[in-house]
Amino acid sequence: MKKILIVDDQRGIRLLLDEIFKKEGVKTYLASNGQEALQLLEKAKMDCVLLDMKLPGMDGRELLKRMKTLYPDMPVFMMTAYEEIGQENGFGADHYFTKPFNVLELKNTVLEWLNRNNVLSD
Repeated sequence: MKKILIVDDQRGIRLLLDEIFKKEGVKTYLASNGQEALQLLEKAKMDCVLLDMKLPGMDGRELLKRMKTLYPDMPVFMMTAYEEIGQENGFGADHYFTKPFNVLELKNTVLEWLNRNNVLSD
């Protein structure tokens, strides 16, 4: 079963993405901030992470750097309300979604990426 970590400070977005990916047979883990995300990553390796850019405390950029240090090959998909996506490519995310995003497009992009790259959990 694939495992996805969803990191967003907005509860509604976490729950929406949780529901969508569970319907696809994906095991989801939810975090509202960077510390929670790192704690979950210490317990279980994820197949990918959906990461909000703006988080309380540790922002998405810092969390992305820490995650890529722990798991350099783990794909990270950034979600941001900002228009600076073109400038963000230097931070190492594998894909960017601008909020408000199309939920079906996000789901399909993530699942296609995981399947194309043969990312499968034990």
